[in-house]
Amino acid sequence: MIKNLIAGILFAMLWASASAATKIGLLSAQPFVIGNFRFFIAGILMLTYAYIFQKNRLPKGSEWKQLTIYGILNVSIYLGCFVLAMKHVSAGIGSLSTATNPLFISILSAFWLSRPVKKTEILGLILGIIGVGTATYPLLKNSFADVEGLIILAISMLSYSVGTVYYSSQKWELPIVVINGWQVLLGGFILLPVTLFFTDWSANTFDLRFWGSVFWLVIPVSIGAVQLWLYLLKIDPVKASLWLFLCPIFGFIYASFILHEPITTYTYVGTLLVIAGLYLAQREKFKTSLK
Repeated sequence: MIKNLIAGILFAMLWASASAATKIGLLSAQPFVIGNFRFFIAGILMLTYAYIFQKNRLPKGSEWKQLTIYGILNVSIYLGCFVLAMKHVSAGIGSLSTATNPLFISILSAFWLSRPVKKTEILGLILGIIGVGTATYPLLKNSFADVEGLIILAISMLSYSVGTVYYSSQKWELPIVVINGWQVLLGGFILLPVTLFFTDWSANTFDLRFWGSVFWLVIPVSIGAVQLWLYLLKIDPVKASLWLFLCPIFGFIYASFILHEPITTYTYVGTLLVIAGLYLAQREKFKTSLK
């Protein structure tokens, strides 16, 4: 019990730190540069572990297609847009928007599986969107966010949700570390032409701040937080999602203390609305899990 509690809190702390780490890295380099360095390093590290230490097999046949599609949705578009959006919005909003992913996943999976969408799921999604809008409102006025950034962030969240539903619908015969390693590496290669075309390399400084940001995004976030999440999912997928409720709280703490971003009454109200939406959309699952 204590082990699971520590794992859940540590997951929320690490996962929520991605927005702040990205904002710090953007002070030294352009968005896609940070993204591609992160993807290549994380992918190489995971695949090195998978093939040298675990002696796993290579993907074959249609598995390459599965990995490529998942990599495009979960890395090229989702993380590519996320790091780009962080140039336009605050770290706190980035963390808060990430917490709304289960709401979008719930709705998309209903359409994917051809089941009726529950009223609580729709209401939960509406509350989540209103919550993000409420928390964002004063930031738009104070130049901590702009409409362009929010649109890019929305595309990012939608792609992640579609990617998650796609992943769940596929029959995978590869170990998780192999899937993660290849989807990150393939996603990075697919994003690379965009990076090369749009990057002004003279605007990048590969200093300690840049490498510190990339290192944090690779080790504690891409590897550490993901492994903790998979551990929690293995124990109980429904209870694991409860830890997502803590992510926006930690996200705003990092944004305030590390980046000195403002926290207002709008922030508190918006965060509460998002958490309420998350609970409402998944309360039946929670009740079933607790029986």
